[in-house]
Amino acid sequence: MVSGPRFAYIDIMRILIIEDDASTAGFLEKGLGEAGHSTTWVKTGVEGLSHALDGPYDVIILDRMLPELDGISILKTMRSNNVQTPVLLLSALGQTDHRIEGLRAGADDYLTKPFVFSELLARLEAIMRRSAPVSQDETTLKVQDLTLDLMTRTATRGTRRIELQPREFQILEYLMRTAGRIVTRTMLLENVWDYHFDPQTNVIDVHISRLRKKIDAPGETPLIQTVRGAGYRMVK
Repeated sequence: MVSGPRFAYIDIMRILIIEDDASTAGFLEKGLGEAGHSTTWVKTGVEGLSHALDGPYDVIILDRMLPELDGISILKTMRSNNVQTPVLLLSALGQTDHRIEGLRAGADDYLTKPFVFSELLARLEAIMRRSAPVSQDETTLKVQDLTLDLMTRTATRGTRRIELQPREFQILEYLMRTAGRIVTRTMLLENVWDYHFDPQTNVIDVHISRLRKKIDAPGETPLIQTVRGAGYRMVK
């Protein structure tokens, strides 16, 4: 059986932004500030490494190509010094080899430029959920009349029991934990499969279609919405 992801939530993040482009950094600071998070911005790789090694940050947004010291070198130095602060690596280099290099250097996630802010924020939240401890008291998830039991790995809608395959269970758990928010195909691929697939693959659409047929019986309110051009959303 494929084990499902476990998430914990953090309200306010202290975020270090290491980015030499003032426009990008300003965009990030504005959006993250409006979302209630605290940010510190530095412009160079050397200054960024100093902050990363010494600062009390919850997560770091790290540009790959920086003056003085590049992002990959910063990552390797951090990890070799046992600094385990989660890192989201930003880069205009989006080929598979580039992503693999970044992840192997110690990044927790890799996002290519240009990016949509809502996805960046969701990825930061996902990083923090993966790195934070999970309450042992959390054994069930509930969205409207849909219930997911994390201990017995069973699903019910009202009084109707739903039989799910392991991967379907993982997708449903992720959608329920992010209920009300848009979840992109890339986010599902990387959080459920924990691997970087081609975002154009139809594997997600196939699984979502099967999942919909199981949880949305005739006469029941549809719970999984397709957001055209963006992804999916579980109705709260």
